[in-house]
Amino acid sequence: MTFDLFEHLEPPEVVRENLAPGAVILRHFVLPQARTILAQVAAVVKCSPFRHMTTPGGYGMSVAMTNCGDYGWVTDRQGYRYSDEDPLTGKPWPPIASLLYQLAVAAAEQGGFSDFQPNVCLINRYAIGAKMSLHQDKDEKNFTYPIVSMSFGLPAVFQFGGLSRSDTVQKCLLTQGDVVVWGGASRLAYHGILPVKAGHHPDTEDCRINLTFRQID
Repeated sequence: MTFDLFEHLEPPEVVRENLAPGAVILRHFVLPQARTILAQVAAVVKCSPFRHMTTPGGYGMSVAMTNCGDYGWVTDRQGYRYSDEDPLTGKPWPPIASLLYQLAVAAAEQGGFSDFQPNVCLINRYAIGAKMSLHQDKDEKNFTYPIVSMSFGLPAVFQFGGLSRSDTVQKCLLTQGDVVVWGGASRLAYHGILPVKAGHHPDTEDCRINLTFRQID
């Protein structure tokens, strides 16, 4: 099956799954553009390579990361924060490509958030066995804006909980082209990714790629 990668921002047969108030999975939402998006990710990586960041506690993250946009999310011994330049290269982060921006805005609108103007795109690469522990996205200045998360490559189990770490957690399998949007009452919900299982994907080989769009000001 072939897809037009350029002309359609909203693919057909999008399946909407409600997770919680303000939180939704849009199945296949960016599937037609997947290979174009991954090519744009590769262009970002040429300028700002993937790296394994260190937490304030001194632990290396299993997920490799980079960013594009006006700012990038970084972590080291000094803490979690946003920076307007890549600490690895000393240069500004690459810009968010127009297609990525438009798709993130369109996904936010589908999730019920019409004023989203993302200026950060955190790009995560999950090798086999890599995971993301339950956490809240709370380094932004304004929690009015949603989080938009796009999945590509190997499938992964997404965990989505409540506002307390001890709340019941839903487990949802995410595959290429799926987008999760959460904001409003769910903006500070705990979420994470279970260890990625071994496999092979024709577009990413042995890894999962995740793009997380945020508006920080």
